[in-house]
Amino acid sequence: MSAPVDVLGRAGALLRAVSAHEPAGATTSVLARASDLARPTAHRLLTSLLTEGLLERDETTGRWLLGPELYLLGAAAASRYDVTAVAQPVVRRLALATGESAFFSARRGDETICLVREDGSFPIRSHVLSEGTRFPLGVASAGMVVLAFLPDPEIEEYLARAHLAAQYGPEHAADRVQARVATTRADGYAVNPGLIVPGSWGMGAAVFDDRERPAWALSLTGIEQRFAADRRRELGGLLLQAAHDLSRALRRPRTS
Repeated sequence: MSAPVDVLGRAGALLRAVSAHEPAGATTSVLARASDLARPTAHRLLTSLLTEGLLERDETTGRWLLGPELYLLGAAAASRYDVTAVAQPVVRRLALATGESAFFSARRGDETICLVREDGSFPIRSHVLSEGTRFPLGVASAGMVVLAFLPDPEIEEYLARAHLAAQYGPEHAADRVQARVATTRADGYAVNPGLIVPGSWGMGAAVFDDRERPAWALSLTGIEQRFAADRRRELGGLLLQAAHDLSRALRRPRTS
């Protein structure tokens, strides 16, 4: 007897793939490849999502875009899940204190997704991250610091199936990611030395939920010249203090 088809899982993968291509949208072929689906299957599911208002399709380009029903669903869930109002002032203070671009990202399964961005005063900026950008755990500073503070068995199980090197290069082979996990744990914060875009560095600190699990991350990005060893120690201290403060704030009961 054949295994049942995970229709909801496939639809969810397509929605996440569309969100990764906002605001320009993406073609059926691109989304099929990103979701590891055959093109006819992807098109059938995309059409169903369109019917439900979860997606829209540009009549000129044929590209798929997130639909209005997602906004309505998100607004309904915001009172329980939206933590950006608490995080925004912390991110802004980091950007002001450092001059770098500062971010707040949330873990969603095997990924981190950027929810808040604040640009600092330094005129040259990194554009690796913006609201809605997703990276797998172990990739970029936010993904690395969240991965690093998971239990060892979870890290090993994830790296055995993630195959990060295939998309992000040999520096993301499992043994090299494990080495950065060890360094991140020793330092308390993660450093991304230009592994996504050469010359664009990042640092991240984990924000913990009430179970002491890394559920979010604060991060900074900028050009390599702004991340010399002495300044990394300074930035790391600022990140760790901000992450500690935000962890405490997010654990407190929030009233409407």
